[in-house]
Amino acid sequence: MALSIPDLLRDRVARTPDAEAMRYRDRSGWASLTWAELQERVAKEAFGLRAAGLAKGDRVALMGGTSIEWIVTDLAVLAAGGATTTIYPNSTRGEVAHIVSDSGSRVVVVDTDEQAALMPSDVEVLRFGAVPQADGDYDALINELGPDDLATLIYTSGTTGTPKGVELTHDNWLTTSESIASLGILLPTDLHFLWLPLSHAFGKVLTMAMIAAGVPTAVDGSVERIVDNLGELRPTIVAAAPRIFEKIHGRIVAGAREKGGLTEKIFTWADREHGPATRWLADRLVYRKLRERVGGRIRYFVSGSAPLAQEIAEFFARSGITILEGYGLTESSAGSFFNRPGMIQIGTVGPPIPGMEVKIADDGEVLLRGPGVMRGYHNRPDATAETIIDGWLHTGDIGELDEAGRLKITDRKKELIKTSGGKYVAPARIESMINAASPYISNVIVHGDRRKYCVALVTLDPDTAKGLTNAEEEVGNAVKTVNAQLARHETIKRFAVLERDFSVEDGLLTASLKPRRREIEKRYAETLDGLY
Repeated sequence: MALSIPDLLRDRVARTPDAEAMRYRDRSGWASLTWAELQERVAKEAFGLRAAGLAKGDRVALMGGTSIEWIVTDLAVLAAGGATTTIYPNSTRGEVAHIVSDSGSRVVVVDTDEQAALMPSDVEVLRFGAVPQADGDYDALINELGPDDLATLIYTSGTTGTPKGVELTHDNWLTTSESIASLGILLPTDLHFLWLPLSHAFGKVLTMAMIAAGVPTAVDGSVERIVDNLGELRPTIVAAAPRIFEKIHGRIVAGAREKGGLTEKIFTWADREHGPATRWLADRLVYRKLRERVGGRIRYFVSGSAPLAQEIAEFFARSGITILEGYGLTESSAGSFFNRPGMIQIGTVGPPIPGMEVKIADDGEVLLRGPGVMRGYHNRPDATAETIIDGWLHTGDIGELDEAGRLKITDRKKELIKTSGGKYVAPARIESMINAASPYISNVIVHGDRRKYCVALVTLDPDTAKGLTNAEEEVGNAVKTVNAQLARHETIKRFAVLERDFSVEDGLLTASLKPRRREIEKRYAETLDGLY
């Protein structure tokens, strides 16, 4: 087993030096790096950083979009003996100042002048693609590293409270990525398309797993180019947050509705369960076109960072596209549970990866123990002691295990609503159901803690809802459909359709596209009060 992340890359180079490692955009189109060429670029930057004064254990903050330059610099910092601190590209000046100060970062690498301007005056600012380079004995350099050395500080996205720095060691990433690779579902013949933020643990663990398994990765962080890239690259593996799958589903359903007539009837007919005699016709008329839109070669999508609505998973399954849902926290190196082909149970996140233990506490909280669990929160021994108790990581998620050991997450422990009548409501499940009930809905926030009943704030998808003439009626029908499936105390009595969608830029979504519930409730307090 490798002793560090650079050692993992060195082992990959020894095995398949001339195989494709990374594909990326340059001025002429898509260019490639072999594993040996990738390591050469990493080595030159590592010695450049050492020559510039980086010492073992120093932190280097990275702020920018997903790119080959980010991956090279991240690996170079680690090879030089440093640890990378990640900053989301859309972070505010206050968030940047907190992360740089709390992490003790001496150097920051950024994409743009705007990001550089956010940095405190006492740090050195470099640019991706312009990190100093030098030569040296690379093997001797990375032989200085050990599995217990700090590799990454990732600050939790902060749906509530001040972000905390999660300390992840080389061993945390190695054991998690090698466990995922050992499942045998990542093949050297695959092509992985990576667009997820590398400032997020989900994107990081995917990168490490591809090195462990020897899978080439095409890198382009542009969200606007996702659809075009799927067509150009024709990847076999793509990971995304549930919001992306919801958008794909929403656009397809909305497109069929807008065309109306026979097209809508055919889609409505096809978008149901069918016996073998008619399934081929539904595939020919509808689903084959969807598979072609995503490149025609997808072996599976991977969904993580938030729960995937069962209705969305079932839609893709009917279309012949498998979504493997996984689960993990930044505090557990992101990839702790993973559905396996052949034993998928929609609605679960699968069994734990090798080496990860799980148990359900008396109150339903999911507890984890294993080599992927963080060392602790940086500069926060109090928070660490509250989160890791007797070796078990308390996730804050409520869940249950089925007879096959697959985990089903039912809600967040701290987000359970208790109405004034004393009834508990799990908002995430209801939000997911309402979202899936209409292709025009983007985000839903269910509210009702210490209130007489539950209400909801709803935003519309700016793309699919362009031609929608009666938003209130559309949302009302979705809410009515969902209410029919809920217990009386769970039903949504009233709702408000907001004028604009939530976004990362306005501070109402995290970088992984999860709503900041407390901030939303605070900002729309007057609207919520009006619903009572």
